[in-house]
Amino acid sequence: MRIGVIGTGRIGTIHANTLSRHRDVGSLILTDAEPARAQELAQRLGETAAPGVDEIFRWGVDAVVITAATSAHADLIGRAARSGLPVFCEKPIALDLPGTMQAIAEVETAGTVLQMGFQRRFDAGYAGAREAVRSGRLGRLHTVRALTSDQAPPPAAHLPLSGGLYRDTLIHDFDVLRWVTGHEVVDVYASGSDAGPAMFREAGDIDTAAAVLTLDDSTLATATATRLNGAGYDVRMELSGELDTVVVGLDDRTPVASTEPTGPPAADKPWAGFLERFGPAYEAELAAFIEVVRGERANPCDGREALQSLRIAEACELSRRGRRPVRLAEIPGGAASATV
Repeated sequence: MRIGVIGTGRIGTIHANTLSRHRDVGSLILTDAEPARAQELAQRLGETAAPGVDEIFRWGVDAVVITAATSAHADLIGRAARSGLPVFCEKPIALDLPGTMQAIAEVETAGTVLQMGFQRRFDAGYAGAREAVRSGRLGRLHTVRALTSDQAPPPAAHLPLSGGLYRDTLIHDFDVLRWVTGHEVVDVYASGSDAGPAMFREAGDIDTAAAVLTLDDSTLATATATRLNGAGYDVRMELSGELDTVVVGLDDRTPVASTEPTGPPAADKPWAGFLERFGPAYEAELAAFIEVVRGERANPCDGREALQSLRIAEACELSRRGRRPVRLAEIPGGAASATV
């Protein structure tokens, strides 16, 4: 199998390394907006660098992995669909709903595959939580608490391009909330703070966010995020039911310290970032994509699944700016199954 990788930045490099080691991948063609970066990576991996995107499609590949800038995702997805190629794309499809729905429509018209990169679906902890919920171990689920805390903010130049904290960061929590519980969000109330570094205010963004979400079975969920968690990278989900409670992301590297005399000690080596924390999940999602391309399994996260998470993020942003509850029915898009 020959795969084209479009974008060889941080996550593109990780994916290219993973694919180059996969037993079913014979070769890669790498390209990037900065050709020298793709060339250097190709030399290191023993793969081929292409001068641009056109060559990816002209030289012939069996599938495409898109890790380019977000602004390019929708156009590249459409181009791959028109070429009859299956695509793996890092989230999001686009930063707006019209662009997202147009790309999905192109894929569905072409009858091709679009798998989205929501890697938490492939993390052992979240998979265990899903099993605990679906098996009935927790009883009736009443409360879910999700959080994503980055140790340090991204570069200032990234903020105007990111879509904001709900679309860029919490969208992962929204996706995995649906996937773990099997239920849809029906309304949200969200707030945010830009009291941190001035670059957030200058970009019209926030550095800390919180949302209360009601699911269609009346389960209540909270989702919080910050760019300024000095203790380390912290991603957790707590699910409480009438019979039991489970926690995702609580281990000897979780950057929390107990104030109780007999509480556990602080982590000696807290997680530094998402690439380290979710390394195995990133590998697993690409392995799944290879199986999808080979026709060995169903698509584990298609474009319509990604659309539903973006709709929740859009509702949260609308709620934050309007200081009011927002029902998901107000957001264009439609329903998708959360049970994949």
